[in-house]
Amino acid sequence: MKKQLAVIAIGGNSLIKHREKQTVEDQYNAICETIKHLVDLVELDYQLIITHGNGPQVGFIMLRSEIARDQIGLHIVPLSSCVADTQGAIGLQIQQALTDELQNRQLDAKAVTIVTQVVVSPTDPGFVVPDKPIGEFYPEEKLAKLKEQHPDWILKQDANRGYRRVVASPLPLVIVEEEAVVALLENGFHVVTAGGGGVPVVRSDIGLTSVDAVIDKDKTASLLATNLHAPLLVISTAIEQVMLNFDTAEEKALGQVSVADMEKYLYDGHFAPGSMAPKIEAAIDFIKNGGKKVIITNPENIGKAICHGKGTQIIP
Repeated sequence: MKKQLAVIAIGGNSLIKHREKQTVEDQYNAICETIKHLVDLVELDYQLIITHGNGPQVGFIMLRSEIARDQIGLHIVPLSSCVADTQGAIGLQIQQALTDELQNRQLDAKAVTIVTQVVVSPTDPGFVVPDKPIGEFYPEEKLAKLKEQHPDWILKQDANRGYRRVVASPLPLVIVEEEAVVALLENGFHVVTAGGGGVPVVRSDIGLTSVDAVIDKDKTASLLATNLHAPLLVISTAIEQVMLNFDTAEEKALGQVSVADMEKYLYDGHFAPGSMAPKIEAAIDFIKNGGKKVIITNPENIGKAICHGKGTQIIP
């Protein structure tokens, strides 16, 4: 019997759990914990497509790049290269952890990572008013030097913690390596792809060109799940269930919810922009484009969500 596809979007909490645990080794240990829960789905006869966040890791590369420039005049690493670098490095760790756990459970251990490009529109509104903060915080006294070094950067105050570079967050339109993903799935591989939302590229007469932007990983996961006709999209995050009136006395956990009700909650402003709102938007898009179910929960409850209805489950 052909396996069902499950697209899993791993949140940042599955990579870095604490500020004190941010080394590559710490990250791998955290990934190993998450992978144990994902392989529960393989035992339930799912084939996995995994994507992941990369925000902190891109920030680390950019900071190293800035320090190297200041100290020895080394070149700055473009944002698009940072995204590609993290796709390879994080993908390798997921691939290794997944292969080991599959072998430990005597399951077919075939996993692979693809560095993935995603086409965006050069006229996307995000490029007009960039609002996605990336990288480190800068004090006001460094602004003049930064503008001299990076005349194309846009820097904005971020919650009174300092200034940060902001870039566009355009919508994903086409996953360039989708055909390769399909070929690997057909050959029995679990595939890690579109990490960090994918490397954003624009198409022109000369081909594909990388652009400095950040694509929301959950929206890319939703697009991929739709295109591959996967029945299930899982968005792994830090909490067991999505909340209405989050962090108030009226806080209420959501279990099974129709897509129509979730749209209303989104419209009513229950979900924070840049946090839960993009996940809900991605979930709504997937269901409205033919998906059967979206589960939003923390890694340890993914198996329980499939078998026992845990987490938040969005249905048509």
